[in-house]
Amino acid sequence: MRTPRAARRPGSGRGGFAVPARLRTAAPPLAVLVGGLAGAAYLWSRDPHLPGQVLPFCPWRKVTGLQCPGCGGTRMTYDLLHGDLAAAWHDNAALLLSLPLVALLYVTWLRHGVAGRSWQPPLGRRGTAVVLGAAVAWTVLRNLL
Repeated sequence: MRTPRAARRPGSGRGGFAVPARLRTAAPPLAVLVGGLAGAAYLWSRDPHLPGQVLPFCPWRKVTGLQCPGCGGTRMTYDLLHGDLAAAWHDNAALLLSLPLVALLYVTWLRHGVAGRSWQPPLGRRGTAVVLGAAVAWTVLRNLL
């Protein structure tokens, strides 16, 4: 026979310790920041332009031989980390052009998280359709050229 669990207060973590709202909302964007910095530190010493590097590959390109919208993102990031904007543009121009918007969205998410508020980007159906349409158009364009 099972005994009933002890009642816990709402919002309490393990052992009855309450997790502050600021920590709950700030943890995801801070974890993304730490992961991004760790990835950048690893990528700094690996040149994805050279064969034999231990780096992720694109499964879409492996299967089809065509480039997806994100293909070249690792090379682009490497080139940006090393200050080569022209090479980054050559690797993936669409991703490079989207970086300011992505940075703005990330900073907004972080700001809200640190303030103790949850936040989601206000894309909606039209915004989602625009993003997906742009990704499809970029995929077709880059594979034709």
